[in-house]
Amino acid sequence: MNHFINSKETIVTEAIDGFLFGRGDTVTRLDGYPHIKVVVRSDWKKDKVSLISGGGSGHEPAHAGFVGRGLLTAAVCGEIFASPSVDAVLAGILAVTGTSGCLLIVKNYTGDRLNFGLAAEKARSLGIKVEIVIVDDDIALPNDIQARGIAGTVFVHKIAGALAEQGRTLEEVARAAKMAAASISSLGISLSTCSVPGVDNTERLEPGMAELGLGIHGEPGAKKIRHETAAAAVQVVLSNLEKKMEPKAKYALLLNNLGGCTPLEMTILAREITKSKISSSVQYLYGPASLMTSLDMRGFSISILKLTKELEASLLFPVTGQIWPEVKKLKSPKLVSMPKGLENTKWVASEQPVVRNLVLKCCDILEQKEKTLNEIDAKIGDGDTGSTLANAGRSLRQVLDQLPLKENAQFFLAISEILSRSMGGSSGVLMAMMFSAAANEANAGANWKNALQGGLQRVMEMGGAKPGDRTFIDSLAPALKQLQNSSSLMEVAEAARLGADKTRDMTSARAGRAAYVPKENLIGVPDPGAEAVALIFEGIAS
Repeated sequence: MNHFINSKETIVTEAIDGFLFGRGDTVTRLDGYPHIKVVVRSDWKKDKVSLISGGGSGHEPAHAGFVGRGLLTAAVCGEIFASPSVDAVLAGILAVTGTSGCLLIVKNYTGDRLNFGLAAEKARSLGIKVEIVIVDDDIALPNDIQARGIAGTVFVHKIAGALAEQGRTLEEVARAAKMAAASISSLGISLSTCSVPGVDNTERLEPGMAELGLGIHGEPGAKKIRHETAAAAVQVVLSNLEKKMEPKAKYALLLNNLGGCTPLEMTILAREITKSKISSSVQYLYGPASLMTSLDMRGFSISILKLTKELEASLLFPVTGQIWPEVKKLKSPKLVSMPKGLENTKWVASEQPVVRNLVLKCCDILEQKEKTLNEIDAKIGDGDTGSTLANAGRSLRQVLDQLPLKENAQFFLAISEILSRSMGGSSGVLMAMMFSAAANEANAGANWKNALQGGLQRVMEMGGAKPGDRTFIDSLAPALKQLQNSSSLMEVAEAARLGADKTRDMTSARAGRAAYVPKENLIGVPDPGAEAVALIFEGIAS
């Protein structure tokens, strides 16, 4: 079992109960388990138009998350990706609808249309006023295929909910909802399929590929495209949506997480939207937020809504205590000046060909071994050692012409400052500390070998690690010791390699992130920092 569930049969009912816990003053459910799973407003008086939406589960927080003041009156939940039954929809209608009538907001999938449609007919036969709006905002499919309803549906929830809350008639609410539905276009892109609980899921996407134009039920996208950057992904989505936009119109834009993207990724995507060609036409940005998900699909969708004064007013109608995201204007923040005292040291550049070649060689090694070191680190850490060191190498390469290569003390100090800025984490601090201490040793008259030895000593004092603790020191300490005794770089490299290889047999670490890793994960895996030191000395020696 690869999900935190109890059983496939109880996923939805248990999830609904977990969602409702502590919300009894505003939201509850009908007592109809297991077949009727309907979330309703507990503060509802049946004195206004009721709004009902729903569909298969797996799209959380849709649809139950949008039940509340100014949004939905009820949400009818089916099993994972399965439309709710006619009886469930009818139960929802009967539970919340008074003389003002009911609007059903239905995504354009066959099961939803049929079940909600038949429930509406049964309700009408009981004398209940019912209107239906079908949302078909997906632009991925050819014109001769019915468009699906995807994340843009939540715009319809918001607009209809605002008007219903203000006491507008069923005809007025339905007209605005249909106008909104006709004004929405959406498109999604994903780097993975979703993982359906209780089902053997097969990943159909090759590494480096993305699916463009996919629905919210794990179905394949309209086409596969190569994935390179966040900027390119946003661009391909927006270039398709732009074809649906009118030149002088204003739009609201929704950036929706399909479930598996991290907050970090979503904010990067939002940044790309603010830089895009269409940004000047975007009046309001909603998100990034998880609103209409597809379980854990690692993708996003963008929806645009063409604004009118009526739609805009309804979109901005306040709702409290809901999952509806805060609206944003596409406006860059005013930056605050850096405080004084952090100015970079001004070095006097000087040339020394041997040192220049040495630095370039180190940079080459760090960049070339990025993937190798990440793979080692992923087995016992967070998989970023290679990237951290490669960033340091790239930073050194960029400023090489500005470095005081001829003066040992100034050179060590410059290296310290560059590493402290470019590496980050504890490794960056330790290396910066080592070269800063080496600079002080050189200023006191030590030669470069003794200066580096003094720098390592300071790292052990401040960092608390020593040889045998399964850190980069296990490789660096014997290498520097050999450097004191021999001018042969090959012998120095062999000492570094021997130290790194010894860490493979160390079943416990007493410093660093590996100190928290179980013994069985460490066996046979070298410390990535020690391995990096060995690779550097081997590369220099060769």
